[in-house]
Amino acid sequence: MTNDVRVRYAPSPTGHLHIGNARTALFNYLFTKNQGGKFIIRTEDTDQKRNVEGGEESQLNYLKWLGLTWDEGADIGGEYGPYRQMERLDLYDKYVADLLDRGLAYKCYMTEEELETEREAQRANGEVPKYSGAHRDLTDDQIKAFEAEGRSYSIRFRVPEETTYTFDDMVRGDITFQSSDFGDWVIVKKDGVPTYNFAVVVDDHLMAISHVLRGEEHISNTPKQMMVFEAFGWTAPRYGHMTLILNEDRKKLSKRDQHILQFIEQYKNLGYLPEAMFNFIALLGWSPVGEEEIFTQEQFIEMFDAKRLSTSPAIFDPVKLKWMNNQYIKQLSAQEVIDLAMPHLIAAGKLSDDMTADERNWAEAVILLYKDQLSYGQEIVELTELFFQEEIHHGEKEEELLSGEDVSIVLSHFLTELVALESFEAAEIKAAIKHTQKATGVKGKGLFMPIRVATTGQMHGPELPQAIALLGLDVVSTRLRQVLHQDVEE
Repeated sequence: MTNDVRVRYAPSPTGHLHIGNARTALFNYLFTKNQGGKFIIRTEDTDQKRNVEGGEESQLNYLKWLGLTWDEGADIGGEYGPYRQMERLDLYDKYVADLLDRGLAYKCYMTEEELETEREAQRANGEVPKYSGAHRDLTDDQIKAFEAEGRSYSIRFRVPEETTYTFDDMVRGDITFQSSDFGDWVIVKKDGVPTYNFAVVVDDHLMAISHVLRGEEHISNTPKQMMVFEAFGWTAPRYGHMTLILNEDRKKLSKRDQHILQFIEQYKNLGYLPEAMFNFIALLGWSPVGEEEIFTQEQFIEMFDAKRLSTSPAIFDPVKLKWMNNQYIKQLSAQEVIDLAMPHLIAAGKLSDDMTADERNWAEAVILLYKDQLSYGQEIVELTELFFQEEIHHGEKEEELLSGEDVSIVLSHFLTELVALESFEAAEIKAAIKHTQKATGVKGKGLFMPIRVATTGQMHGPELPQAIALLGLDVVSTRLRQVLHQDVEE
């Protein structure tokens, strides 16, 4: 345990918090807390064209919703600020000037059209496109000529020749690149804003970042960043690159993939619990010792070991997420389940916002029927549909069951028992089912299934006497008479 551990999560405010970004933040958070270090949020907002209004606030809000806290950041400050890159431009300028003075960077006046022509020629020759170095060694006269034309310039890093870059990845072990794999790359764009691979190095150094856990798409960025660290004589942090998250078809989780909801906001709106989401995401590419899968945040912090980060892609399994969220819902109090589900019934128009006390009591009882099977808040709308349907339309299986030879006898006697009840309560209804069994001699599925299907329209569902009690005598008797083809007004 050391207080020298400083880890950052660096979101770009280009949209809402994605599952993949949430996992990166969460693993950095767990690693830091396990090591007794500091967790920093740094906003990388230099891609001004892609930034969306409210993007930063949204991402931070959903990180907080998941249960993450941080020690430094744009919202709370800290001794290494500012924590937004666009507020750090003056800091970068000093280091850019130093590289230019030492000839480790240079101005490139090539236009985008010239660069694209160069890339097309390389592709035509079967080469991987990279900058040729055309403006690597411009003379003073050439520079004056370009500036007289009014050309703007970018600033490129002069990639060292015949240099090998190797780093010990926390997840994958040694990874090696050759400098010949890279052309001289842009560190400052033509608008004067530094690029990611340059700014991130300056920030990581000045903020004393010790470890960087990020997605595997950043592996190819690492040697570029190592070049800058070496140019300034700085020590690079320890890198670890997490594997991809794949969908059920083992394809990369794409933001265009409509099959899987991918933003934390969507899960919150559906009524998933933050503790369950934290638990689920923590197991996407990391595994604890043993077979257990349900852990508190405190348990995750205590046992988190970066050595157990997986080298195989993580599979996002929506079915497992539903199961896990259900496990957490089962642990809620009755009132917490009501508070989770009720807003979804109101939003769906099933309930009024200004219910009477009796109506609210009834709605709460209906919700609690499904406490043990509810997977997420909004699912209550689908689960409770039988309580809000005016008519039941039986499917083929239900029709087949209701055509059984003893069904009419069972339902007729059950209807007689219900009508005679002094109070329409679950205990009385349960007794009526037993009386029907004794009177008809029909028991087991032959008894319960016709009653369930005729009264609820479903082959499976909640505790039957309670469901019938909540449906009410009028609804239940009407449904039974419809199945028995009796006059409903009878």
